[in-house]
Amino acid sequence: MTYDELRKQTNRGWNTWYSRSMTAHVLLPCGFCVWLGFKDFGNTALIRNLKVGDHGLKPGSRTWDGSYTSLTFKAGGTDITVESTAQNGEQYILVTPSGKSVRDPALVIGAALLWGKPGTVFQRDGTIGGTFEDGKTIVIHTTGNRDAYVYPDALCPYLAVTLDRPVVVSTVPATVDEVRAMLDREKEKALAGEAAYGENAGAYQAMRSCLAWDTIYEPEHDRICSPVSRAWSEGWGGYVLFDWDTYFAALMSQFGSPELAYLNAFAITNEVTEDGFVPNFGSSDDNKSRDRSQPPVGSLVVLRLWERFRDDWVVKELFPTLYRWNTWFREHRTLPDGTLCWGSEKYKPRNGSHFELNSVGDLQGAKFESGLDNSPMYDGAAFDPERQIMLLSDVGLTGLYIEDCRCLIRLAEIAGETDAIPVLKERLEETERAMATLWNPETGIYENRDAVTGQFSHRISPTNLYSLFSQDVTPEQKKSMSERYLRNPDELGGPFMLPSISRSDPAFPDQDYWRGRIWAPMNYLVYEALTEAGMEDEMRLLAESSRRVLLKEWEEHGHVHENYSGYDGEGCDKPNSNNFYHWGGLLGYIAIRQKARDEGKSL
Repeated sequence: MTYDELRKQTNRGWNTWYSRSMTAHVLLPCGFCVWLGFKDFGNTALIRNLKVGDHGLKPGSRTWDGSYTSLTFKAGGTDITVESTAQNGEQYILVTPSGKSVRDPALVIGAALLWGKPGTVFQRDGTIGGTFEDGKTIVIHTTGNRDAYVYPDALCPYLAVTLDRPVVVSTVPATVDEVRAMLDREKEKALAGEAAYGENAGAYQAMRSCLAWDTIYEPEHDRICSPVSRAWSEGWGGYVLFDWDTYFAALMSQFGSPELAYLNAFAITNEVTEDGFVPNFGSSDDNKSRDRSQPPVGSLVVLRLWERFRDDWVVKELFPTLYRWNTWFREHRTLPDGTLCWGSEKYKPRNGSHFELNSVGDLQGAKFESGLDNSPMYDGAAFDPERQIMLLSDVGLTGLYIEDCRCLIRLAEIAGETDAIPVLKERLEETERAMATLWNPETGIYENRDAVTGQFSHRISPTNLYSLFSQDVTPEQKKSMSERYLRNPDELGGPFMLPSISRSDPAFPDQDYWRGRIWAPMNYLVYEALTEAGMEDEMRLLAESSRRVLLKEWEEHGHVHENYSGYDGEGCDKPNSNNFYHWGGLLGYIAIRQKARDEGKSL
């Protein structure tokens, strides 16, 4: 198997592949789309291109492969439920209204061909459909009665039907009762799959629903992948893949299938720049952050996938890029004392995109490389304009680099890349020695250090705990960091963990992005570090808190947030916390993994 073969095998079937709308269902590879719009006659605009939060849209249970999807929203005074199932190559959608508006809404059913795929769409004899390059024809059928509404602003064939009762939209004729029976069977399977996770059923449901809805077809590279959210992809001109975000999507995708996990791992790794690093972002029209990378978590994720599925071919294809990326960090982000720092390098943009020109070659660019865009840890940090690096020995990056080296050594063994092993071992040993110099015995934790003054920074975040990736951390040091920081409710502890800056920090009350909010990737990486350190009690504590944070918003609103309040775990309290951002599902992954560990299983 190769990535190209995998991509061709998986670019097929019905699913919610179209990033702009959660009520559009698309067949690959032909790109035929059945899109749904809704006319609330108390409002002038047609409701279409729906995403979480639009008109109160709330996603429910759904499967990875589209065999069952469900969501609800409001059109005026009418509550609308849209469910779908794909069966034997056919698509069945049931739209069910409840409540009453002044006038029943109209359901507008459209037929379209997306992404420049060859073929035609038609409207004839009261039907709509499409004919494709392979000669296949699909006709869309509906049980709805035609509605008089004729102003849907649709630039494609459409039918409008009155939504005064449940309506079927399908690619072969089917009654409401027949489709209802199909949906009930598939829903039961979906719920049974969630129930298998016991106390973590809700956490699994949230993780699966968010990541499955955020999985789309990306036509520029003819691939399936999982951008962080549908809204972010639109804002970046078609799609955007962020570095660590997408690797974490690959990690969580293992619950759907190894194929989806591999698709995401390849998607972000293949965004590698000409200089050999995986960029902060890769987006449409070859826009990339060619000045900066992001946390090097790729090898950790790929190793976790190999440990579960044992597919050597994936490791063999990905290892060269991951190793080159490790070398790039060594050459471009290492200080003379062997610790690592963040940076951002000036370069000549390839196409003048404003995405590429944003904060390049300056301190803010280095902050962006950290992934912690406005963290108080970096307030007032010095920046070297010649080397184009932040002059701060960073515990977090140094710890992640240690883990990157350790994981790459194992991946090198799997891939048969034996020449890389002694090089990686040397890098690992040197970086662990450098990490030891960041221990501050007065405060009892590894701290960032100003590379100009040599003074420790006492601003504490979960990244300080990435030091636990080092094998040289002593039992006494582990105990100190646990008792004084991780478990301390005045620092990083409490019922809602982990705040992105210590609760005692003057920036914590800001609760603005990385200034005190809870972030799933921080929790996950601390969990991995605790695992490396063998701190079982702390792992359980963090897993339970992570599940608590995730379920609070999921059960109330059907949201999986980009970040959460450090006070009470709310996500909707801030407008800059995207409400359906897939890495929030890592909070569920932590809980599921800990449960499996307690039961003697592995993930």
